[in-house]
Amino acid sequence: MENQIETIFELTKKGISKYPDILTNTAVDYLCHLHTNFNAKRLNLLEERKKQQQKFDDGELPCFPKETKKIRESEWITASTPPDLQDRRVEITGPVDRKMVINALNSGAKTFMADFEDSTSPTWDNLMQGQQNLKDANTRTIHLFDEKKNKEYKLNDKTAVLIIRPRGLHLNEKHIAINNQEVSGSLIDFGLYVFHNYKTLKENKTAPYFYLPKLEHYLEARWWNEVFEFTEDYLGIEKGTIKTTVLIETITASFQLDEIIYELKDYIVGLNCGRWDYIFSYIKKLRNNEKFIVPNRDQVTMTSPFMNSYSQLVIQRCHKRNIHAIGGMAAQIPIKNDEAANEIAFKKVKTDKEREVKNGHDGTWVAHPDLVEVAMTVFDENMPTKNQIHLKRNELNITEENLLEVPKGTITEEGVRKNIRISVLYITSWLNGQGAAALNHLMEDAATAEISRSQLWQWLRNTVVLDNGKPLTEKYYDKIAMQEYEKIKHEVGDEIHEKQRYKLAEQLLDILVVNYNFIDFLTLIAYKHI
Repeated sequence: MENQIETIFELTKKGISKYPDILTNTAVDYLCHLHTNFNAKRLNLLEERKKQQQKFDDGELPCFPKETKKIRESEWITASTPPDLQDRRVEITGPVDRKMVINALNSGAKTFMADFEDSTSPTWDNLMQGQQNLKDANTRTIHLFDEKKNKEYKLNDKTAVLIIRPRGLHLNEKHIAINNQEVSGSLIDFGLYVFHNYKTLKENKTAPYFYLPKLEHYLEARWWNEVFEFTEDYLGIEKGTIKTTVLIETITASFQLDEIIYELKDYIVGLNCGRWDYIFSYIKKLRNNEKFIVPNRDQVTMTSPFMNSYSQLVIQRCHKRNIHAIGGMAAQIPIKNDEAANEIAFKKVKTDKEREVKNGHDGTWVAHPDLVEVAMTVFDENMPTKNQIHLKRNELNITEENLLEVPKGTITEEGVRKNIRISVLYITSWLNGQGAAALNHLMEDAATAEISRSQLWQWLRNTVVLDNGKPLTEKYYDKIAMQEYEKIKHEVGDEIHEKQRYKLAEQLLDILVVNYNFIDFLTLIAYKHI
C-alpha cells in the first residue's frame, strides 16, 4: 500500500503539497482500497454499455428487461428515509466553488446538491478546493470575503441539507493513478467526501447524502450498492447510514426504475428526473435509427409525450417503493435590467413547477437562488404535506411505446446555428474552468451542451432536410459553422478569442460533429485540455 500512496502523490504532482488536509495518508489509503476493489468492475460495466449500444445501432430498442419482471411486479419497499430528507420540495444545484456553496446553502432551498459533475469543470483545483469547501461547510467554518464587492459571505443559522453529486462512471481522474492506472472520478469524489465528513455529519445529526448520475443499467446501481456497503464497513459506519438519490437521466434507466431502486433498497431515498441528460441520452442511444430524429432542442420540453411519460413513470414507481420522486431543473436565471423578459422567464418556471407538483412530484430543482422562492411558493400552495409519497398514481399505465414516442417538431437552420453557438460557448467556458455558464438567460451545463452537439451529429449523419427545404450536408454545415465562429470572434474580440481558447472549442466541436463515430461524452475529449 505504501508504494501505491507514493505513486498517487507523484502523479498528482500538486496534490499533497497544495491540499494536505484533503489528501491525507489515511484518506489516500482508503482511496486505494476503493480502486482495488471496484475499478475493474467499473470498467467492465463501461464495456457492457458499448455492447448495448451496438444492439441499438443494429435496430434493437430499449425495453423492460424480461429477467427482472418479478422485481417490477412484486410488493416490496425500501429502507426508511431520514427526517432531514423527508421534505425536499425545492432543491438548488450548482458547482462546488466557495461562493456558490455558501449562497446555495443560504438560499432557502430545502437541499443543495453540490455538483462535482456536469456543472463543475474538473480541473484539479476545482475538485480539491470543492472538497475543502464542503468540509468547511459541514464544520460551519466556511466564509469568503469579496474585495470587489466589499462583502463577506458566511453561513446563516439555518441552511439547506447538503447532497453531493460525484462524477459519472465514465470519467477518470487523470491526476491520480494507482499501479499506473487512472482512477475513477466517481470514487475520488465520493470517497474523499465521505471519508472527511462522515464524523462531522453524524455530530450534526445528518449523514453522507449523494446523487448518483448517468446510470444506464441496474447492475451499475448494484456496483454503487457494493461501494456503499464496503465504505460503511471500512469506516465503521452503521449499515444504511449513507443515503442516495439516483438521477434518471438515461433512456435505458427509465426502463429499469424498479430494478435500480431494488439494487439500492437499503440506501436509496429517491429518483430525480434529470431532464436535460435524458434528452441527450434519447438522442445518443437511438442516434443511428432514422425513425428517432429529434427536432430543435427548444421544441423538446416536459410536455413532449416521451418526456411526460418518463416523468410520470418515475413518480409512480418511486411512490410504490416509498421514496421521493424529484422533478427536473428550471434552467432559467434572472434577467437583469429587463423586467418584462424576467417576468416571462419566471412565469415559465412557475408553469413548469405547477405541472410537476400536480403530477405528484415531491420536489423540484432550480439553478439560481432567486428562483427558490418561485418554486417554493408553487409547492407550498399545492403540497401541504412534506411529500406526496401517499399519491400512488396506480391509474397510470406507461408502456415501452410511450417512453420512446418521437417528439414532433421542426429542424431549422436557426436551430443548427443555435446548437453550434451554445456548444462553442459552453466548451470554451468548460476549458476555462467554468462548468456552469449563463448563456441566453439559461444556465447551461455539460448536459445541455451535450444535447446541442449530439443533435448536430444526428442531423448531419442522417442528412435531415431543414424546414427551408435544404438537406443538411457536411458542406452546408461547414458554411454555417464558419459563419457562427466568425460571429463569436467578432463579439468577444481577437484577444479574448485567443486567450480563452475559443479556437480549441471550435476544433473540439468539429471533432464531435463531423465524425462518423459518435463520441459518448464531450468531456472525454475536452478533459485532456484542462
